[in-house]
Amino acid sequence: MNRTLHVYKFGGASVKDAAALLNLHTLLQSRLQTNKLIVVSAMGKTTNALEAVLAKKLEQGDFSKEWKQIKDFHIGVCEELFPTAHPVIEKIEQLLDTAQPILDLPISKTNYDEVYDQLICYGELLSSLVVSEYLNFKGLSLAWQDARTVIHTDSDFRFAKIDWEKTRNACQNHWADLLEHQTILTQGFIGIDPLGRTTTLGREGSDFTAAILATSLDAESVTIWKDVPGVLNADPKLFPNTQKFEELRYREAAEMTYFGASVIHPKTIKPLANAGIPLFVKSFLDPEGAGTKIHEHAASHEVPTLVLKKSQVLVSFKVTDFTFIEEKHIHAIYEKLKELKLRANMLQLSAITVSLVVDTQLFKLEQLVESLKSSFEIRYNEDLELLTILKPKTAEIPALMEGYVVLLEQTTRTTYQAVRRKK
Repeated sequence: MNRTLHVYKFGGASVKDAAALLNLHTLLQSRLQTNKLIVVSAMGKTTNALEAVLAKKLEQGDFSKEWKQIKDFHIGVCEELFPTAHPVIEKIEQLLDTAQPILDLPISKTNYDEVYDQLICYGELLSSLVVSEYLNFKGLSLAWQDARTVIHTDSDFRFAKIDWEKTRNACQNHWADLLEHQTILTQGFIGIDPLGRTTTLGREGSDFTAAILATSLDAESVTIWKDVPGVLNADPKLFPNTQKFEELRYREAAEMTYFGASVIHPKTIKPLANAGIPLFVKSFLDPEGAGTKIHEHAASHEVPTLVLKKSQVLVSFKVTDFTFIEEKHIHAIYEKLKELKLRANMLQLSAITVSLVVDTQLFKLEQLVESLKSSFEIRYNEDLELLTILKPKTAEIPALMEGYVVLLEQTTRTTYQAVRRKK
């Protein structure tokens, strides 16, 4: 294990504007005595803005206004941070010029995922350029590196799977020596397929990037810097009176992310747990705070954890020939979910119906219905919420359901789930 290497990941909120970058410099200034590997996400809501460009492209509309807003935002941040003559703005313009061939590509439902990845990566590329230029301008010596030189994936666009052996070899061959004497700054979320095309690792996938690089380079730890004091038992924007976990076991953290807790990307825990690398979740607003440590030997707890997923769809598949639900019916549905890159967030069976809850994704619901309507009678409800409570306290559940209609409910010894909508 490389005892000198710590991996830091900074999300969009920590690099969202000029004030955030001032804070980032202060945070790092006292922490770069030993070399680090720093992973950054796109700035603020840039990924959403790039998705808006793609939406306009899909409608064959004029996206020049949306594209200009992305450019103006990054240049505006730089104008607050750099002297007028600094070359960073020219570098931003040069980088954006390289996106023109992608903007010119025709886009349809068929190639949407591939075009998405080729364009959406510019959020991370712009962010890492601005952050690297600023920190170097302030006297911190960092080497900007393109994550696509080491993160190797398959060609499953938007949900690319890691080629672990190839990625580890690339990290050891290209970055290990450099990290002995310099800090590297790179992009989260993006990789490259065997044909040299950009891929992405799933929305909010920069946490996963940090875990991939940490395990491939035998790092001592990973720290994810957030705008919360650590891992909380609920989203403080949605629920009052949250509690911070001082520590969590890998398995507990993995379960939270599986059900949709947004504090850590779901794929982050497994590689770190397998390698025995602890994960710290800390606040960039209070960097001296203890945060939360996720590791194998954390003490157990009985604090209920609440996870709320919005924009959910409840889809019910009813057999039409008066037979009961069999394994073949479930298999047919799951094969189609796999093909469409959809995951069942909740599943419930009755004698003649399979009901499942999935995230809202562009095109996917209509494709799911179209492909299975010959085998099932299909009904669905959109704009729902899925509330999951881990280690629930039964007496507290009714209060959480006040003002809601519950469409589906499920309870196990350790988990309560409800699909709900506001009355």
